Amino acid sequence: MQSDPSPVEVSVVVPVRNEAGNVAPLVAEIEAALAGRLAFEVVYVDDGSTDGTAAELGRLAAEKPFLRSMHHDVSCGQSCAVRTGARAARGTIIVTMDGDGQNNPVYIPALVEALTRGGPGTGLVAGQRLGRKDTGFKRWQSRTANAVRSRVLRDGTRDTGCGLKAIRREVYLALPYFDALHRFMPALVKREGFAIAYVDVVDRPRLTGTSNYGFFDRLWVGIMDLAGVWWLIRRRRRVPVVREIGGHAG
Repeated sequence: MQSDPSPVEVSVVVPVRNEAGNVAPLVAEIEAALAGRLAFEVVYVDDGSTDGTAAELGRLAAEKPFLRSMHHDVSCGQSCAVRTGARAARGTIIVTMDGDGQNNPVYIPALVEALTRGGPGTGLVAGQRLGRKDTGFKRWQSRTANAVRSRVLRDGTRDTGCGLKAIRREVYLALPYFDALHRFMPALVKREGFAIAYVDVVDRPRLTGTSNYGFFDRLWVGIMDLAGVWWLIRRRRRVPVVREIGGHAG
């Protein structure tokens, strides 16, 4: 472990569960996309994997100074894993991405650049997928969920399911935390008074393995989450503009 770690601008947070075969290829792609362009670290959070994910992360972390590996003893869910990574992150900007390889790291610089270009008033840049590589049923599921969410929350986002997002760390940590937070980040960032920007990204098939998530596993939970986020937004009266007046210089 470095006693005097180099400054970090961007922390790439990757939650994974049982993705042993996808770790090494994705880490290599992230390194290729960012090395020499940004001061970065990669924070993997192993959410209670029961395969060889933890061992693979340990092996790679010994070889890659930029790679850090966190571990949940039992699975706590994707949002919890992202939060663990965000709290451990040293960068002022957090980039989230899925660990199955469907999110291409080549888009990370564009997300970070859009967030920087937007200035302090822009809190989040969200990837929006083109050319979805999922099954027809999963594409229908996603379209339906996005249409309902957009109509209820009016968050102006057509695809909150894309794992690729760049967010200011202090903005993320100010959001109310709950399971499935990652699916409602645009609405909650807008609730805090920040603007949202978007970058189109091309989807691709997962590298190896199978999805850990199912439609019927989260249908009713998703409906309750949507109602809860709607309530949170309704209860936010207005975002204050704070100015300090008076005082003494020096």
